Amino acid sequence: MDFHTDNLPKATRQDFPIVGIGASAGGLEAFTKFIDAIPANSEMAFVIVQHLHPMHDSMLTELLSRVAKIPINEITDDIHLAPNNIYVIPENKMLTSFDGVLKLSPREKDTKNQAIDIFFTSLAEVHLDLAYGVLLSGNGSDGTIGLRAIKKHGGTTFAQDIDALFNEMPQSAVNAGVVDYVMSPLKIVEKLITISKLKYINSEEDESNDELVYHEIIKILQQQSGVDFTYYKQTTIRRRIARRMALSKIANLKDYLKVLRGDKLASEDLFNDMLIPVTEFFRIVKYFKL
Repeated sequence: MDFHTDNLPKATRQDFPIVGIGASAGGLEAFTKFIDAIPANSEMAFVIVQHLHPMHDSMLTELLSRVAKIPINEITDDIHLAPNNIYVIPENKMLTSFDGVLKLSPREKDTKNQAIDIFFTSLAEVHLDLAYGVLLSGNGSDGTIGLRAIKKHGGTTFAQDIDALFNEMPQSAVNAGVVDYVMSPLKIVEKLITISKLKYINSEEDESNDELVYHEIIKILQQQSGVDFTYYKQTTIRRRIARRMALSKIANLKDYLKVLRGDKLASEDLFNDMLIPVTEFFRIVKYFKL
């Protein structure tokens, strides 16, 4: 089963990482550990989606504000995302992301709660490799489909380790093979910051030093695959490279070049990341129905 924001027009990209964090049972403890670890200057936006009882007012924003070092906001419709902010879903709502804006809709009564899948999928489709998905404590399997979408669109995925109070939800995603990292909430935050820094190592002074290395990497990809990425959008290419470096635990670009030269599988993995199978064509189905 897939979720798509089919009724929305084509969205534009945002230039900062957006982290979706989902949980259900045991979520408060996991969220608290996660939020407490977020520094004041991560340059990421964090969006919390928890299964909440539709008839009970949520205290989540108030409770988490006690440990947050950055502003924490209960989501209202059409709220704009900004770095170094935390956003919390209100009760009895479903959430999607579109063009840097969070959209709320009523949750349908007597339906299975798939709020995490729906939000993660919209996050993946709009923000592509700038989307991160984190699945914490909970029962059931909500979030697995959403993490698959994030991974498919070039983002990075996390699940809480065996320390989760309720391990069924994160373990479902692990079993499905859609999780890049299995860690504690504290370690997830640390890894997010590491990966984010890797993705933005391309400052102006770095670019002059690393330009030849990037050209060599593109040359290796062309030799192995026959595809020339020279004229592809370079910011996207470099984020794909940084993602593979982070997953391979390689911090230095020249070291990654050495790996690519000596390991054909590494270059195949990078090539597959470059050609993430996403299409926007004919996505707005209602305009093409006969």
